[in-house]
Amino acid sequence: MNWTQSADLRGQVLKLWERGDLLSSMATGEPLFPRRLQLRTPTSAEMTDRFDAVRAWSRDIRASGCRVVMREFRHRVLGDNALPQEAWVDSMEEALALIGKRKEGQRFATLVAVTQSRQPLLLPWLARRPLRALELAHEWQRLLAIVAWVEARPRPGVYLRQVDIPGVHTKFIEAHRGVLSELLDLVLPAEVVEAKASGIQAFAQRYGFRDKGLRIRFRILDAKFALGAAALAQDIAVDAPTFARLDLGVSRVFITENEINFLAFPPVESAVVIFGSGYGFEMLAEAGWLNRTRVHYWGDIDTHGFAILDQLRARFAHVDSFLMDRATLMAHETQWVEEATQTLRDLPRLRPPEQALYDDLRDNRLRPRLRLEQERIGYAWVESALALLA
Repeated sequence: MNWTQSADLRGQVLKLWERGDLLSSMATGEPLFPRRLQLRTPTSAEMTDRFDAVRAWSRDIRASGCRVVMREFRHRVLGDNALPQEAWVDSMEEALALIGKRKEGQRFATLVAVTQSRQPLLLPWLARRPLRALELAHEWQRLLAIVAWVEARPRPGVYLRQVDIPGVHTKFIEAHRGVLSELLDLVLPAEVVEAKASGIQAFAQRYGFRDKGLRIRFRILDAKFALGAAALAQDIAVDAPTFARLDLGVSRVFITENEINFLAFPPVESAVVIFGSGYGFEMLAEAGWLNRTRVHYWGDIDTHGFAILDQLRARFAHVDSFLMDRATLMAHETQWVEEATQTLRDLPRLRPPEQALYDDLRDNRLRPRLRLEQERIGYAWVESALALLA
């Protein structure tokens, strides 16, 4: 039996809700109703053969909550009868009641009214992201207040901590940078938005707030290059512009992703070690002096480790990998673990031995999702590898 049931009618309206169409029409004012729903009805033969089932079906449809148009007909066996022919939803109120979303609809109507009075330029966002807006209903007033504050002070040149709005604190702004970016882009003139700065990490830069900036942390591995009168075990953090101007005069730079490896890295003549930060090397991009040094990247032997190496070479093509080779992997088989998720994309900047090992890892030829974390490599192995560097 493929006749439409009352649950199917509600399901059709629920799909309008899940797609955001119902709420979107409230923001745009474009009417969705009256709306005819799809209704599959019994055939003439089914009415004869399954008359009791057809009568039960008719009762179900008439009790669905929709406006039902009946069709009267004369059947050669059953005589005069009437069955549902069409099912309609005539208004937004009926649609919301049908799927049990009346309260949510009222809440969204309030959002539309508030936005219309305070920030009408954001109505298209409500129409485009209605379900997301509903999730933010309790925060919406504060979000509008932030938008208004920035609109009145384009590119304010202050820290987020200095945004003084009742009920709004720094963590609230930071937690909602994604949606605030979407809202501010609609309200602010294009000339006050730095279009090249994208993503939540670039929120401050995009809208002209002051930012603490990226910090680069490094250790000097040769006492002859120590800054000032400090001892060799210097652990230094500077902002990216300072690091770019630093040019310590060393001939070798190591980059490692693990903090303990960074702190325990052995002394090396004319060298420093940088504590890396996974994907993204924008903080090192302006340090042109790195092009005049040997640079060694030490990451995990897994698919993401090689992907980070590939990305670093997009900035500094001369980077060598360190302890990311097959010999190191096979010598530490007892330390193998499992990579949670793999990256499978092609990495065009890997060198042939690296590419061969990466292919073995992403194709799971050695063991499924194989990973050797850098901190699991024996310290003596690290010292031996450093001694062999030319």
